[in-house]
Amino acid sequence: MKKKHGTVVRWDSEKAFGFIRCPDIPADVFFHLRDYSGAAKPAEGLRVMFQDIHVGGKGPRGLSVEPARNTIINAPSAPAPLPVETPLLPASRPASRSSSRWQKRREERPLWIGLSLIGFWLVLWLVGIGMGRFPWVVLTAVVLINLATFYMYWRDKDAAVQETRRVPEEHLHGLAVIGGWPGAWFAQNILRHKTVKQPFRSIYWGTVAVNTFALLAWMLWPVLR
Repeated sequence: MKKKHGTVVRWDSEKAFGFIRCPDIPADVFFHLRDYSGAAKPAEGLRVMFQDIHVGGKGPRGLSVEPARNTIINAPSAPAPLPVETPLLPASRPASRSSSRWQKRREERPLWIGLSLIGFWLVLWLVGIGMGRFPWVVLTAVVLINLATFYMYWRDKDAAVQETRRVPEEHLHGLAVIGGWPGAWFAQNILRHKTVKQPFRSIYWGTVAVNTFALLAWMLWPVLR
């Protein structure tokens, strides 16, 4: 299917959706972040290519959305000579493999940090159970809390797409602080939800610190006492 061209006329970074205006389609085309692929983040005024479908009576929806490729213009056979005073700019060098490899490692760093924290958190639980500070049954409660947290993130993500009532952020932070922060971390990275809003991210990492330090303090309390 041949892709159409258009321009992003509206983008909501918090709800992760927007609309594309295309001269070939009478109505603006809805698209979601999960239907978008490209190095540059969606923004108003961005030229894009997409495939459109019509789902029921909800209007057109864009799929496989990506930034529009630059049009290549053939150079004339005999270019006009430049004036003597015009300086010639040096040709830009292509990005080296080392720089692209460094950029990839930089993007993967937050994932390794999150996974390392989750691994440390699980070790704390296992050590605490081995020391007799927690009963084994507490692991069942921890698993249920994290599954519930992941579900609430999915529900909030779906509500953002459907423009229905959202899950209050206080509920998401409450689940995280009582032990559901690993489930919230996986939901943020898998569903690509709540990853842009900086105040929310700051509070979330605060709940991670509170939960981890509280767990560590409870384990070490007999020794410290």
